[in-house]
Amino acid sequence: MVDKSKQVLMLLGFAGFIVMADNWVVSPLLPAISTDIAVSTVTAGALITAYMLPFSIFQLIFGPLADRFGKTKVILITFTVFAVATTLCAIGTDLTGLIVLRALTGLFAASTMPVSFALISDIVPVEQRQRAIGSFMGVSTLGQALSMGIGGSIAYFFDWRGVFVIYGIIAVIIAVLLWLRLPAAAKDEEIADSDTPMFKPYLSLLGASASRRTYLIIFFEGIFLLGSFSYFGAMLSARFSLSFLAIGGVMTAFGIAALIGGRVSSKLTNRMGRKATVALGLFLMALANGLIWTDFLNPVLATVAVAILGFGFMTTHSNLITMATGFNPKARGAAMSLAPFSFMLGGAIGTQLAAPLITAASYMVMYVVFGLGLLVLGLITTRILPDIDLGE
Repeated sequence: MVDKSKQVLMLLGFAGFIVMADNWVVSPLLPAISTDIAVSTVTAGALITAYMLPFSIFQLIFGPLADRFGKTKVILITFTVFAVATTLCAIGTDLTGLIVLRALTGLFAASTMPVSFALISDIVPVEQRQRAIGSFMGVSTLGQALSMGIGGSIAYFFDWRGVFVIYGIIAVIIAVLLWLRLPAAAKDEEIADSDTPMFKPYLSLLGASASRRTYLIIFFEGIFLLGSFSYFGAMLSARFSLSFLAIGGVMTAFGIAALIGGRVSSKLTNRMGRKATVALGLFLMALANGLIWTDFLNPVLATVAVAILGFGFMTTHSNLITMATGFNPKARGAAMSLAPFSFMLGGAIGTQLAAPLITAASYMVMYVVFGLGLLVLGLITTRILPDIDLGE
């Protein structure tokens, strides 16, 4: 990659870092938030869904807007509003107010990941694209990893509201950097066409068998991964009475392992092939859920399990995202929006499906069900995942 593309990758990495940090932070904070606003942990889980739904839905709008008016312009505006919205989450005093604020944050966070994927795909040559996307996703997921450790620490020593104040300050600093550097770095490289239709590309993407099957796999990946992961912190608290600090430390392993997975996934794909690598990641996630289910689970094994979960996630997801970059190069914003839309919509549904399983049975039953779902999805993927030629 030339220096300009490296600069774009770095700037987008900063944005993805804090968006993913904010995206996942409620999971380890769930016990602290539920205690403070006097609701059950399962009820407070609605905060995760409140974020995921607008985060998924509005990606369908921001992608075509990026194709029409420019990816850089869309990222700059939406990320700036996101920085303000995440800071406002610190003032929520009840469940309803927090749900509204998290929904607002999710809405404007929605553009960063898919539009970044599309901009990277415009700038980075196809033969280097999976590594670039894996690196971007790894840095973004590192934000998630550090978020869990830092968020747990702040909740332990101070208050969960301080997490959103600090995140808001960091997001504002990143927004300033983006406004100062990104337009010049991406100049003459990104693809934009004011005549690009808003929603017609979605019809062609969903009408094509290869892209439809890929998005369907991403959707079910979101259901089973995010559905189970959303309550991982609450499970640790309920089963081992761990402090918020310890919960954050354990969950940090997910992001660290995902960062490693982002760096090595392209090598695995070159050796094993894309179908086998995607299936391997799903099988690893199923194994992680199985370890969490076992009677001999302890905090150390839980750390190992969540690390396997993170590595498996990135191994699978970076491949699926890379495949999506080749579906419609002229409307790449729309093609990339459908991928995280499918993933986060699945995550919102999975989180809601997990709640009654936990209430009616237990956390362990939920992990068995979702682990089996990942196992079956891996088996199906080996049959239905299409072969995509990324040559442009």
